[in-house]
Amino acid sequence: MTVTSVHPPSIAVVEPMGGALPVLRIEPSRGWVSLRLGELWEYRELLYFLVWRDIKVRYKQTALGATWAILQPVLTMVVFSVFFGRLAKVPSDGIPYPVFALAALVPWQLFAYAVSESTNSLVMSQNLIKKVYFPRLVIPVASVLAGLVDFAISFVALIALMAYYGIHPTVAIAILPVFILLAVASALCVGLWLSALNVQFRDVRYTIPFVTQFWMFITPVAYSSSLIPEKWRTVFGLNPMAGVVEGFRWALLGKATSLGSLLAVSIAVVVVLLFGGLVYFRRMESTFADVA
Repeated sequence: MTVTSVHPPSIAVVEPMGGALPVLRIEPSRGWVSLRLGELWEYRELLYFLVWRDIKVRYKQTALGATWAILQPVLTMVVFSVFFGRLAKVPSDGIPYPVFALAALVPWQLFAYAVSESTNSLVMSQNLIKKVYFPRLVIPVASVLAGLVDFAISFVALIALMAYYGIHPTVAIAILPVFILLAVASALCVGLWLSALNVQFRDVRYTIPFVTQFWMFITPVAYSSSLIPEKWRTVFGLNPMAGVVEGFRWALLGKATSLGSLLAVSIAVVVVLLFGGLVYFRRMESTFADVA
């Protein structure tokens, strides 16, 4: 009998003598855990299938379908425009407040949806996890990527609102994909931590609505980061979505406020949290089938 390692030390193919069929043996990882990110590419067809499944489930048996992707940020924008724009007179850096708010709500809705869905993704896929081996990382990644469909639809509404107010994107819009990637990475790093924790502690999912609501108000969605004193902007950047939101406004609206240290700190925080989330997720991966 010979043993061929596939992804040591967790998976090995045992090849019996005498022409018998090989046996795939899956064992828990020990010591330092390899991230094995290459498996995402190897299982790209499964990733595509799970993304498509999440999209279909989201709109299955809904009366308005994809219209919800527009209604949620637009209705929130209307509420913000009335209470923050008209009543509280929150400054919007010379930009019409509805455009100012919607430019932040579009990436924020992507983040909030991706965090909520990825947190519950492992528990919702428990039957699949218990039946067959595949990299569990595919599940939260698929939940995050599925949110890009809603983002694309709501982004069209944002462009239409900008056109209504006669606002044209600047050449900085070419950098917008960087901020979209940063928003996805921010949601993924949070989703990896919470999805793994949610398998162990099921009450994690009940904290998500409160966490996302609180997080929105410490993110410059309804207000501008220019209201934050310069000496606190670096600390403010510890919230990765602060850099994303301000980056969107800068790229689309030509907002004059410099990103500077705010964006640099946000990117650094995302990199650290994403690496830590990947390590923690891989470390806990061997227990998912037992407790999911």
